Amino acid sequence: MDDDLPPDLTRLRTLETWAAHYLTRIRARIAVVERQQAQQQPPAPMAASPARPAAGLGRARTPDWGLAEAGIGVPVTEIHRGDCWARGRSLVAVSAERARAELADGAQPCVVCRPDRVLTRP
Repeated sequence: MDDDLPPDLTRLRTLETWAAHYLTRIRARIAVVERQQAQQQPPAPMAASPARPAAGLGRARTPDWGLAEAGIGVPVTEIHRGDCWARGRSLVAVSAERARAELADGAQPCVVCRPDRVLTRP
């Protein structure tokens, strides 16, 4: 086990709270910088789906959209872009239609990749 962490539960919970708060601040700053960069760049041609990394030998194709079921570490069901780094390990590939339906039924969009911005466009 790591020796740099405190041994007692009280201090561990304090560190957990601080880390969660700091992660929220980091994600908010990322969103601001992304908005600033989007305003500075000329609009790219509209694509039907987000860019996917090429699949190599023995590697499954990255899905366009995914569903992270609520469970341990995920308090509510979340919708992600398939290439989102915050998607976790148990992403279930879904179609754009199902992702839209899940959002309409109360699933939360990921705060990192913001699939709701793309999925709600006509």
